Amino acid sequence: MKFNKLSPWETYYNEINAMFKWDKDVQVIFNEAARQIVIYVENDAKASALAELLPKKKEFGTVELEIEVVPADEFITAENIYDMAFRGNPAVADIITTTGVFKATYIVFKCEVVQYFDDNIGDIFGNCSTLYQDIAKNIFNQKEGVFYCTDRA
Repeated sequence: MKFNKLSPWETYYNEINAMFKWDKDVQVIFNEAARQIVIYVENDAKASALAELLPKKKEFGTVELEIEVVPADEFITAENIYDMAFRGNPAVADIITTTGVFKATYIVFKCEVVQYFDDNIGDIFGNCSTLYQDIAKNIFNQKEGVFYCTDRA
């Protein structure tokens, strides 16, 4: 077996692709030469939500990766941004918003291991094995009061 070292921007693409792999409304394309990830979204509201959640650019040392969501023109409110972004995505088990003194939104992902190729020399297949919550923390902009977690087994 031959292992090739991936760049951090390739790993970032693999994370985004793994997050939306089973979402029928989303297609993630990586243009390595242009150092660009383009995310095509069929649902207008979901496209707007993802454009809000994902950074427009991600820096990896001296390399800058451009992230573009090809959005629709539909506007969505802050109250439903996460619902729109993850609606129909089977990786998400639930979205729970608490009220009262501590207001928070919890994006609850399915309790399962996610694998994607990451040229991990500690894995015979070169894969990274992780949770959706860890990918979400890495690929999305951090929003105050929003937490990513994994459902109970």
